[in-house]
Amino acid sequence: MSPESTPPDIHLAQQPEADALLGRSPLAALVGMLLDQQVPMEWAFSGPHTIASRLGADDLDAHEIAARDPEEFAALLSEKPAVHRYPGSMAQRVQQLCRYLVEEYGGDAAAVWRDAATGKELLARLEALPGFGKQKAQIFLALLGKQYGVRPEGWRAAAGAYGEQGSYRSAADITGPESLAKVRAHKQEMKAAAKAAKAAKEGKASGN
Repeated sequence: MSPESTPPDIHLAQQPEADALLGRSPLAALVGMLLDQQVPMEWAFSGPHTIASRLGADDLDAHEIAARDPEEFAALLSEKPAVHRYPGSMAQRVQQLCRYLVEEYGGDAAAVWRDAATGKELLARLEALPGFGKQKAQIFLALLGKQYGVRPEGWRAAAGAYGEQGSYRSAADITGPESLAKVRAHKQEMKAAAKAAKAAKEGKASGN
């Protein structure tokens, strides 16, 4: 994701223009990952392109987003079709992320990973981002390694199960419709297993 390298061929949004932006824009990739919760992945990762279009730009600018009036920015994300199921709260999170990037990295999103020496160091930097818990940070770390060529020493181990080669656990593994279907199936299996475990635990508790 450096200016001199060829942008990776990304298929997270399943829309050519939105995916092209994710490939060439580090900030768009971060914002897409931030939006990836409680909505389908394609909806989340098409969000950065929608935001850029509504701002009348061909890319996102951390300085500009950070400085926007919060109500105005929330309204921008709430326009139909909304950028997220919860556009107001996600607008706040996007602005918080951009403010942090401006304060800590001069607004340069790629600086988060550009000089990270190890996967562990990069994971810590990602976990420090507003809106990024450990799981989201590990998924994004795996995405950087698998699709963007950002591979500091120990990146797979730092990404945990999401870094495993040949797995279909997260956005990091989506390279087209087929892999998207596999990741979706895996997520459904995990949800079903969690639901069954919860039911078994409740059944055991009521049986005591």
